[in-house]
Amino acid sequence: MAAGFTLGEMEVDVVFKDIKNIHLSVYPPAGKVRVAAPLRMNLDTIRVFTISKLDWIKKQQRKFREQDRETPREYLERESHYLWGKRYLMNIVEQDVAPRVELEHHRIVLFIRPGTDERKRQEVVDGWYRNQLRIAAHPLIRKWEQRLEVRIDRLFIRKMKTRWGSCNPSSKSIRLNTDLAKKPKVCLEYIVVHELAHLIEPNHGAKFVELMDHFLPKWRIYREQLNRLPVSHEEWMY
Repeated sequence: MAAGFTLGEMEVDVVFKDIKNIHLSVYPPAGKVRVAAPLRMNLDTIRVFTISKLDWIKKQQRKFREQDRETPREYLERESHYLWGKRYLMNIVEQDVAPRVELEHHRIVLFIRPGTDERKRQEVVDGWYRNQLRIAAHPLIRKWEQRLEVRIDRLFIRKMKTRWGSCNPSSKSIRLNTDLAKKPKVCLEYIVVHELAHLIEPNHGAKFVELMDHFLPKWRIYREQLNRLPVSHEEWMY
């Protein structure tokens, strides 16, 4: 069940869930505010709680506004692209063959047919990033499944506009944002641990923090590193 209210010019979305505690989230890029609340909690109580957190909300919104943004990519010769936090220059090779991407030293080589438009170039590159992320994620997932004593049944790799990753404990599946392939691998590992930990504790309460502190003591550093990096117009902070 969903509801909402406004505080001045700020709109607050409310989602009622079968949970014990209230949770406040601020989502980039515009700083959208959402409250997840227990099913029987009334809106007045939620409003008072949100007002008490206004300073924190405004701080998070300010972070989003100030975060560096990458210029939109056009998939052209010598354009900068990133893989695992390292910068590469794109090399365009036009051939009448199936499109593909190859990594060669300091270059990302995009093989395309003559006349291929920007949309198709992006599709080819995005597909390559998905594959790179899947290859890197599988050993990390196996590693942390063993350490956390959990197991997932399915992994999904896709573009996501509101999260770096997500977990569905009931279906034992996790989703990873394709653009994690552009970030350092320690950021990917942090997200993998974060999502697998949700199989043990679905919420972000004290128990979840204890899990992260125990299994990945430097997780806050990795989160901060991820959130300091320049983001594209479709990315946000976690």
